[in-house]
Amino acid sequence: MKRSMIILLLGTFLAGCVSTTVKRVERPTLETAPRGEAVLLDVGIFLFDPRIPDDFEAREKLAIQPDVRKAEARYLPGVLRSTLENSGNWGAVRIIPRDSLAVDLLIEGAIVESNGEHLSLALKATDASGEIWIDETYSYRTSKYAYDPAAPKGQDPFQPLYVRFANDLAAQLRTRSDDRLERVRVISKMRFAEAFAPDRFDAYLRTSDGGRVTLRRLPAEGDAMMTRITRVREREYLFLDTLDQYYRGFETAMRPAYQDFRAFSYEEAMALAELQRQARNRTIVGAVAVLGGIAAMASDDGAGRYAGALGVAGGAFTLKSGLDKRVEASMHLEAIGELASNLEAVVAPQVIALDEQTYTLTGNVDEQYARWREILGDLYRAELGDSARQ
Repeated sequence: MKRSMIILLLGTFLAGCVSTTVKRVERPTLETAPRGEAVLLDVGIFLFDPRIPDDFEAREKLAIQPDVRKAEARYLPGVLRSTLENSGNWGAVRIIPRDSLAVDLLIEGAIVESNGEHLSLALKATDASGEIWIDETYSYRTSKYAYDPAAPKGQDPFQPLYVRFANDLAAQLRTRSDDRLERVRVISKMRFAEAFAPDRFDAYLRTSDGGRVTLRRLPAEGDAMMTRITRVREREYLFLDTLDQYYRGFETAMRPAYQDFRAFSYEEAMALAELQRQARNRTIVGAVAVLGGIAAMASDDGAGRYAGALGVAGGAFTLKSGLDKRVEASMHLEAIGELASNLEAVVAPQVIALDEQTYTLTGNVDEQYARWREILGDLYRAELGDSARQ
């Protein structure tokens, strides 16, 4: 009888366990690394890798909604861009297509984990010379108070993550001299020139087996072909600026629905964790109670047999309650999926205008950019032809 009571008390203890949540909102400060305007590096940020598993069961296990994750891969780079802009440590900061060579410092990212409570990003920063400044995974767990109406306006729930990366980047910037930064800017310009006119400019750069790029020599001051390349690069910036404005509009359109989604996901994640805990505990308690009841029913004592019968009945009820909780948890996951579908409808592609022509940004932006590079190549060759006829 004592043994049965101990088992039942153990079950009651497990059922009473509670979880805790973070109850604070961090307000991080951006660090500055003032430099002269002549050596401010232009920064390009690729759209993030969404890291969506091909296997359906793997996606279910990680609670990844593909439509939402794809939208996040567009949206989150914009939060990082705004953070870097606010630091004042850089030149132009743009979201760029993957093949662009028009920036001095390139940032790549991948979404490791993303839900209303936790965000984890693998971030890598590499300059035009191929030197890696940062290659780390940044994670942050937010609290429900980050979604409270009284929380600081305009601050992303995961802003501390972006600020920490921006500050690490600023720390790297402080270790580099103006001469070193100027060399990075020159290499960036020559790499762009080499991409458009390899026969003319490939002798100016050397690339090691490890991917590091160094300068062999520079074009003469006033070089006519370099002047044409500079004009092509300015057109490239015009396209990148227009493309970046599209992403800013995309972020503005997505932000309200996405914030609601993340706030809802946070509550759902907390509710889901609690339900899973309750389901697990109730299932354990139920099973233990049933086993304890069966053991008690084998007793020679009449009161013990009666208590055992009650234990079996009560344990079966608790076991069923635990299974019901699991059904309820699956309904919460369905609710998140439904909201994800609604979110995708908000972030439909848009049309942008460039040089009195319109471009529809749908599907793969890299393919669209490849066509733009063809246009720039035609413009460059046209300028060469005009120069030959003069």
